[in-house]
Amino acid sequence: IANAGQQGNAIGGLSVGEPAEEMYAMTEVVCEILPEDKPRYLMGVGTPINILENIALGIDMFDCVMPTRNARNGMLFTANGTINIKNKKWEADFSPIDEMGHTFVDTEYTKAYLRHLFAANEYLGKQIATIHNLGFYMWLVREARKHIL
Repeated sequence: IANAGQQGNAIGGLSVGEPAEEMYAMTEVVCEILPEDKPRYLMGVGTPINILENIALGIDMFDCVMPTRNARNGMLFTANGTINIKNKKWEADFSPIDEMGHTFVDTEYTKAYLRHLFAANEYLGKQIATIHNLGFYMWLVREARKHIL
């Protein structure tokens, strides 16, 4: 496959339940074989740590349901880790969703309001959380890119 002259290469089957260290070891082996001048796409890998580790190993692109699936369940990714916005401790926290403000929702809405939306089962809560998580992921890979270039 490495010599087939394709425009890029997709790597699959590495995020199906094996330990992360095993996934990293296999990614490293595959990236040593694939051409460096063609995009390397790792399918279905999505925790922030997994993304950063795989970028360091030579992966260029990812796809994953994690930012959207976790958002629908009230889990928000931040630079300080994940938070479960459905937790009662956010009920009276009127600080912005994320002070870093990766997207407009991060500073326009408070944690208390977002928690209320989830408690009331309002669909808007899932939308706000999704926009936040996608913005966080965009920030994450932009930061990684700065360290590469």
